[in-house]
Amino acid sequence: MGQFRFLTAGESHGKGLVAIVEGMVADLPLEVEYINKQLKRRQQGYGRGPRMKIEEDKAEIMAGVRYGLTIGSPIALFITNRDWQNWQEQLSVSPVVREAEPVTCPRPGHADLAGVTKYGLDDIRPIIERASARETAARVAVGAVARRLLEELGIAIHSHTIAIGRHHWERSKTDPVDWQQVEASPVRCANAKLEKAMMSAIDEAKTNGDTLGGIFEVIATNVPIGLGSHVSWDRRLDGRIAQAIMSINAVKGVEIGAGFSLAELRGSQAHDVIKPDPRHEAKGLPWQHVTNRAGGIEGGITNGEDIIVRAAVKPIATLAKPLPSIDLRSGKVAKAHYERSDICVVPAAGIIGEAMLAIVLADACLEKFGGDNLKETLANYRNYLRNIP
Repeated sequence: MGQFRFLTAGESHGKGLVAIVEGMVADLPLEVEYINKQLKRRQQGYGRGPRMKIEEDKAEIMAGVRYGLTIGSPIALFITNRDWQNWQEQLSVSPVVREAEPVTCPRPGHADLAGVTKYGLDDIRPIIERASARETAARVAVGAVARRLLEELGIAIHSHTIAIGRHHWERSKTDPVDWQQVEASPVRCANAKLEKAMMSAIDEAKTNGDTLGGIFEVIATNVPIGLGSHVSWDRRLDGRIAQAIMSINAVKGVEIGAGFSLAELRGSQAHDVIKPDPRHEAKGLPWQHVTNRAGGIEGGITNGEDIIVRAAVKPIATLAKPLPSIDLRSGKVAKAHYERSDICVVPAAGIIGEAMLAIVLADACLEKFGGDNLKETLANYRNYLRNIP
C-alpha cells in the first residue's frame, strides 16, 4: 500500500462527491482556489454536454488544512452537485412512498448490464450513478493535492489531445508542445489547423446523434531518476501508471513512450542510446538518452527523462440515437436507455489523466523521499540529487 492514497464516494446526481486523501505531508501550501482551477479545466472542452452548463464544480476543504497549510492528517474534500435539486426524490437516501420508474434498458458499452447482473438489481439507476464519469471530478480534486507536492519538487504535468476520431496530430520529435496554445484550444490540441477539423468532426457526430473518441497524451517533466522499482511487480512504476490511467472512464488502451509502435521495430531501433551530456548535471545526471522511446521509464524505474503516457478513449456509450438493446423486464428487443451526455470527452479525459499521473507520482515521490512535513521531504530530495552516483 502506497503512502499517498485516496477514496471517493458519491453518485452522479447525488448530493455531492466526497474524497478522503491520506498520506500528504504537513506544511504543504494548499488553497481551495488551486483545486478549483483544476476542476474548471476538467469541465471545459468542445463536445461536453449540457450537464456542464448546470454544474460549476468547486471544492470545499472539510479537514486536513489549517491556515492554508496541510497538517499531516487526512484531507477531506467535498464537491456539491448542483443538479441534486432535480434528483432528490429519485436518489433519496430514505425510503419513499413511490419509487422512481426503474431503468431497464442497458446501454451497450456501459457498465449497465454487467453491473446490474453483478449486484442483483432490477434497476440500472444505481449502476448509472456510480459508474458515471462524474466521479472523476473528485479524482481531479485529489490530483490537485498531489500536483501541489510535485510542484514543490519541480515536477510539472501537462496533457494535450493528439487525436479525435480520424483526425490525428503527431508533433515533430524536436519541437516542444506549445502549452499556451493547448490551454487556449477548445479541444486542447496544439495544432490550430487540426483543431478546426476536430471540432467539425464533433459537430458532425452531434448532428448524427453519435459520439467520438480519440487519444490524449500526458507528459511529466523534470521527473527524478529512481522512482518505482524493478524488484516486485506491484512496485513497477509503469504498471502503477497504466492502472491509474486505465481506470479513467472510457479509456480502453494505455501506452508509455513509443508503446505499441515498438512491437514492429528491431531492438537496435527500439532502445534509447545513452550519451554523455553535462547539461543534465543540474539533475545530477551528466548524461542523457538520445531518444525517449521508453517514455521515461525503464525496468519499472524512472530514468530521468520525461514520462510520456498516451491513452485511447472510446466514444461515449450514451447515444442520442440509442443502439439496440433489450428490456430486462420483458427480455424483448428495445432501444438502449438515453440520458443527456457528452459528444466527446477526450479533452476533459486528458485533465483527468493529469490528475491520475500526479497521484501516482506523488505516491512514488513520498515512497522514495519520505518525510512527515514538506521541509523534511525537500531536504531528503535535495540530498538524494546531490548523492546520485
